[in-house]
Amino acid sequence: MIHPTAIVHPSAQLGAGVSVGPFAVIEGAAIIGDGCSIQGHAFIGAHVVMGRNNAIGYGAIIGGDPQDFSFKPSIKSRVVIGDNNRIREYCTLHRGSKDGCDTVVGNDNFLMGGTHLAHDVRVGNNVVTANNVLLAGHVIVGDRVFLGGNSAYHQHIRIGTLAICQGISGYTKDVPPFTVGAGINGIAGMNIVGMRRAGLDAVARAEVKRAFTLLYRSGHNVHQALDLAAAQEWGPHAQIFWDFVRSAKKKGICDWVGSRIKGGEPDAE
Repeated sequence: MIHPTAIVHPSAQLGAGVSVGPFAVIEGAAIIGDGCSIQGHAFIGAHVVMGRNNAIGYGAIIGGDPQDFSFKPSIKSRVVIGDNNRIREYCTLHRGSKDGCDTVVGNDNFLMGGTHLAHDVRVGNNVVTANNVLLAGHVIVGDRVFLGGNSAYHQHIRIGTLAICQGISGYTKDVPPFTVGAGINGIAGMNIVGMRRAGLDAVARAEVKRAFTLLYRSGHNVHQALDLAAAQEWGPHAQIFWDFVRSAKKKGICDWVGSRIKGGEPDAE
């Protein structure tokens, strides 16, 4: 299952049924779980721990050093990947920037060609990144997120669960759960289709919509909306929304694009 032109360090640990394509390189101490496929010209660094049944595409670089001026090669950090991920051709996943820090990818994710995960990024489960998505250092991506092609994300921001971000968009602020990100730091509406596909029933969706309306379409600022929300009862999914907004750091959250349009607002859905 290992092509004769591949270079696999004798210290690397390969599970049962692992295949390694032509001219691939696997450095010492890398751990690759059962059933993984490493295609031609891929590079797996020594600091990679990979679970089962992952497919690594042609020319992907997993576990390269961070693009961080302060980084020292002696730092002990990793890329940790779960199970059943598809990481397509020419993706780049860099290891953590400090001792004991990891770049983490969960389970059942699909990273399309050219996706970049910088140091210390954390990706949840069932996430899709379209081609050429760029995640800077320390970005956190929640479960069931979809990131559109050629979208870019500044360091230290969060993308909430079941958010979807349009292609060719950019973010330096947090994108709340269940929303549609658009343009530069904009929120265009709610991810109704994504919520339905994830199994949220009509009651849960209505609760999230009520929370969204209070935050974005009631005329209140974020602090006022949080105070009003704290005095009300919310279902579990709406509470996820409010907990995310409340925990935003200095960068804050993306604003409603309707507030930027003179003379009216587009429909939230």
